[in-house]
Amino acid sequence: MSKWDNKRVLVTGGAGFLGSHLCERLIEAGDEVLCVDNFFTGRRANIAHLLDHPHFELQRHDVTFPLYVEVDEIYNLACPASPIHYQHDPVQTTKTSVHGAINVLGLAKRVGARILQASTSEVYGDPTEHPQTEAYWGNVNPIGVRSCYDEGKRCAETLFFDYHRQHNLEIKVARIFNTYGPRMHPEDGRVVSNFIMQALRGEPITIYGDGSQTRSFCYVNDLIEGLIRLMATPPEFTGPVNLGNPNEFTIRQLAEQVLALVGGVSELVENPLPEDDPRQRQPDITLAQSKLGWELTVPLSDGLPKTIEYFKALSSNGK
Repeated sequence: MSKWDNKRVLVTGGAGFLGSHLCERLIEAGDEVLCVDNFFTGRRANIAHLLDHPHFELQRHDVTFPLYVEVDEIYNLACPASPIHYQHDPVQTTKTSVHGAINVLGLAKRVGARILQASTSEVYGDPTEHPQTEAYWGNVNPIGVRSCYDEGKRCAETLFFDYHRQHNLEIKVARIFNTYGPRMHPEDGRVVSNFIMQALRGEPITIYGDGSQTRSFCYVNDLIEGLIRLMATPPEFTGPVNLGNPNEFTIRQLAEQVLALVGGVSELVENPLPEDDPRQRQPDITLAQSKLGWELTVPLSDGLPKTIEYFKALSSNGK
């Protein structure tokens, strides 16, 4: 058995969309999981099926305050990730990224834990380089309405690398591109959940701009596999590493696919483009392929129907 088998693992933001899937995978691997969440965007329903598992523990806690626990590994996923949620309280969003990073890094330093930061493709801003490689420094507005999230995550990366250099902490940094799948919040304002919910309700599908802006959609199972593989890499590999779908889709193409799968009478309606909305987003995943042996296994054509079924079930249950 290696040092990293059967670990006690802390997952901050563990009741969220990504966090709940990660908790599930870690328990399946035999690890003990401490799920920490303040339930601002996380949902108890996401981890309800884990509550009685002997290797699962849930703690309500806000990472902007220090946490004193004993763990072997830390996945720091705590932060609202959709514009509607992170712009609701932008000061708290920045605190979650920055103070939260300081607190989990301090914990990792104290207990000697390996720690992974769930960063974001938003660190690239509205990119002038396409596709985006990890070497690209980004094109970010530091004072815009999205800055609380973009700059908060950029500062968190800074803190992770300074703790690594100054304290020899074992860190991993993942830059996550658009991810979708079951357990997304139905009202998070993200494009996949928006389109599906609008189509299921028979409402107009709202496209911002003309729909020519592009995104790369990664199914949640593939993303979680990437995070777990990144955590298991040798100490000298820190990242950052892009995790996402290297295949690009226009927003209009996504809307048309959702409408074709759901059916109904929804029409496509164009609205003004939000401030600082990126025009294009596509990861270069060469590093993930070479260092993690990671490839996408679930194409959009397979992942979208699974996600639609999840939202259908939510709607039928009145949630």
